[in-house]
Amino acid sequence: MTISDERPATTGLWNDPTLPASDRARALLDAMTEGEKIAQLGSTWPGHDMAGDVAPMQDTFRGAESFDEAIVDGLGHVTRVFGTAPLDPETGRDRLAALQEQVVAANRLGIPAIAHEECLTGFTTWQATVYPTPLAWAATFDPGLVHRMAAAIGSDMAAVGVHQGLSPVLDVVRDYRWGRVEETLGEDPYLVSELGLAYVQGLQSGGVVATLKHFAGYSASRAARNHAPAALGPRELADVVLVPFEKAVVTGRVGSVMNAYNDIDGVPCAADEALLTQLLRESWGFEGTVVSDYWAIAFLASLHHVAADIPDAARAALHAGIDVELPHTTAYGEGLQAQLRDGRVPVALLDRAVLRVLTQKAELGLLDPDWHPRRYTAPADFDSPRNRGIARALAEESVVLLDNASELLPLTGARSVAVIGPTADDAHCLFGCYSFPNHVLPHNPEIPLGIEAPTVLDAIRKEFPDAAVRHEVGCSVIGDDRSGIEAAVAASAAADVTVLVVGDRSGMFGHGTSGEGCDVGELTLPGVQDELVEAVLGAANRAILVVVSGRPYAIGRHARTADATVQAFFPGEEGAAAIAGVLSGRINPSGRLPVQIPGDLAGQPGTYLAPPLALKSDGVSNIDPTPAFPFGHGLSYTTFAIGDVHVDEAAVPVDATITVRAAVSNTGERAGTFVPQLYLTDPVASVTRPVRQLIAFTRVDLPAGETRVVEFQVHTDMTSFTGRDLRRRVEPGGITFTVAQSAGDPGVSVQVTLQGDERVVDHTRTMTTPVTVLPG
Repeated sequence: MTISDERPATTGLWNDPTLPASDRARALLDAMTEGEKIAQLGSTWPGHDMAGDVAPMQDTFRGAESFDEAIVDGLGHVTRVFGTAPLDPETGRDRLAALQEQVVAANRLGIPAIAHEECLTGFTTWQATVYPTPLAWAATFDPGLVHRMAAAIGSDMAAVGVHQGLSPVLDVVRDYRWGRVEETLGEDPYLVSELGLAYVQGLQSGGVVATLKHFAGYSASRAARNHAPAALGPRELADVVLVPFEKAVVTGRVGSVMNAYNDIDGVPCAADEALLTQLLRESWGFEGTVVSDYWAIAFLASLHHVAADIPDAARAALHAGIDVELPHTTAYGEGLQAQLRDGRVPVALLDRAVLRVLTQKAELGLLDPDWHPRRYTAPADFDSPRNRGIARALAEESVVLLDNASELLPLTGARSVAVIGPTADDAHCLFGCYSFPNHVLPHNPEIPLGIEAPTVLDAIRKEFPDAAVRHEVGCSVIGDDRSGIEAAVAASAAADVTVLVVGDRSGMFGHGTSGEGCDVGELTLPGVQDELVEAVLGAANRAILVVVSGRPYAIGRHARTADATVQAFFPGEEGAAAIAGVLSGRINPSGRLPVQIPGDLAGQPGTYLAPPLALKSDGVSNIDPTPAFPFGHGLSYTTFAIGDVHVDEAAVPVDATITVRAAVSNTGERAGTFVPQLYLTDPVASVTRPVRQLIAFTRVDLPAGETRVVEFQVHTDMTSFTGRDLRRRVEPGGITFTVAQSAGDPGVSVQVTLQGDERVVDHTRTMTTPVTVLPG
């Protein structure tokens, strides 16, 4: 039976698009049997046998229901039809439509499934644009461009019948050794929240539900180990980890949230009612669905040992507030039904979750009488000129010029160039672990890349057509084979200029040097790349170090030897051209570090966002955590200056808006983009506070010799923090605002006194600082 043109005969108020989604969902819920309700909380992964290495989850596939078995009575979600094996756009659309036809035909009420996919670096499907990784978006400090990217991703996904995207990652980096640093938006909660909000609003403008992950504390795991317990106190949780999620829920009205795998102080997030219900829903007002991270419910029994068995895990997760089990039904099936029958799970809890799922389906139009799975027209090209243009702009804005002390860059007149290093001629080294080429194609080695993605070597040859270019790998990204170093040294010694390209190759669960499950114990370059760098820099006439990676590495000593150093965080399919363009000067670099480049001996974990005793403390500790390059740092081929910084009033009430104005100038001879950053310092507070905390930023395009005035409208809510009683408050007293070029730049400061009584604030507070650029 096909239902491409009409639904089954069983219809009701839930099919009336003129009614509110909540009313339609309630009417449908009232018409459902217990089995039909339970089915809406489950999922299935058709073709999961082609998914490859998803450690430590492989065993859960054993005994998984067939698709036909899974859809009896309906289905909540269908998992990764596009992101499991290579399918061109039309084939993928048709496959998803056929599966949806089966789902609708199999259940009495004709309810389709929500189709979800990964979309961290673009729609994770074959032949789709691979955008830069989120750490690279963060390096742009450009929320508007991130919004454009997300809207393009959303429109491509919606065009083929995908309803939900499992992005963005709003984990604030707390330890650079964690494998998933590449998936994050950096180490500052304000930067993460602004860019994360832009992504949410962009994706949802395209008709696709965004999913915040991982809620919460995943990036604060002990020793940076994947899934490990999070070492978090309540104030760090509230003031660092939760901030981006709060903004995306309250301001972005995000449609879905995914739990984190970790526990916080002994309570796994998948079983944490205080987190998933009391905070998320009752305090913040979240109205969407909470979906489990893959197999997270089963892990309550198998890994966390807070549930006796899978049915017990189902009870705990449903009680905590997880509405949908992904990627296939393990706990929210027969085990949940048994718990309902013996009374251990109240029917009200089941109805609560089902109502949320049905409301979302109504909002997505899946209950409308004219919906049918063949309604979608696949775009002719998932790697369209529009997409590539956005990917190019992101890549170009994300490249960070760390050092150019010898003024070798921009590079001109080189007759011979030695391009050395294991990441120079491998396109996969440009992509993150959730990109289709690195996530799926390793399990399909016979399938071509599906997109045009020149390597750095290709791009250098194109960028410098008059130079003789020689390439030597030197060593591999992983491993201890040093046999190629000698040839690399010889090539460098013979060339006018050496471009030394090192870093990561992203993968999953130990199959890469960055990515999920690819954590590290120290921040030296992977394999024997440090030895390669030392040898080549010692032999080269002039050398440019280019690091293409998913995390920051301790390269300070190499940067002191190289003539110039460039950092790129997995810049995507257009990334190689962006790197080459920065080297030649065709692109004036404007990227800024969203994470520090750690110092040679800096202990880990550590980020810039820290109170005094976590930073350099003479006489207190022999370990110096000072970074080689600070958060927010990035050079240009012109120079910038911050002039007069002032406020209208030196004293204001504790509930007021403070206008901070700063003159910024291009003091060089070339147009460039300046990224002024506004930092807050609270010299005396009731709890220890960060020495500096970012509260605003913008990008300012400045012609040579010109000045603009940047106006920051800072509400006093931006000075708030969580006090000893765990309530967020604005305290009276002195505050310092500093406009600077990085967290390590002295900048120009101004002081303001907040007057009046302490004021308690909540999720309705102001969480963004508007910035306006005025004529100079």
